[in-house]
Amino acid sequence: MPRSAYQPASRSPVTRSRAFYSVRLWSVRHSRGLERIYKLLAGIFLKLHPFWTFVGYKRAEKPVVLVEKAVKSFLFDCRMCGQCALSDTGMSCPMNCPKSLRNGPCGGVRANGNCEVEPDMPCVWVEAWKGSRHMRAGDNILKVQPPVDHSWRGSSAWLRATAEAAEEKAAAKEGAPTS
Repeated sequence: MPRSAYQPASRSPVTRSRAFYSVRLWSVRHSRGLERIYKLLAGIFLKLHPFWTFVGYKRAEKPVVLVEKAVKSFLFDCRMCGQCALSDTGMSCPMNCPKSLRNGPCGGVRANGNCEVEPDMPCVWVEAWKGSRHMRAGDNILKVQPPVDHSWRGSSAWLRATAEAAEEKAAAKEGAPTS
């Protein structure tokens, strides 16, 4: 039988560069500090809601996505799914799971805590659990995440979270009793 010209790469397509992987593990170890920074930035973004509304969230999307992608790709090896769960998953991005599991590990986590698909990589969810134990809102890891809506891929989770928080704040204000 003739041998094909195609030869598979020696690395799995899921394997990430060592630099990103090291920073991703650093982020999990420092999840408490990153949680504080996230809350601070979320508050600033919420205060900027009138500006985002004036400019238009649609128009603000491109420049915000550029910054968000740079920061989150470096710190978390982010896939820009548009539905960020980092603050709920110990600063470990569930989209780094080779199986893209968003609600916990599969049944194939090895005895040493490594992934069944990428044996040299610690399971994303084992790392998420470790990171969540450092965070004030660490029990958020128990929240069930909705399935990924692929139509949001590449969009800003920061702007989406800001718009949702502004809507909740406005609804709470309307529902509050007047004195």
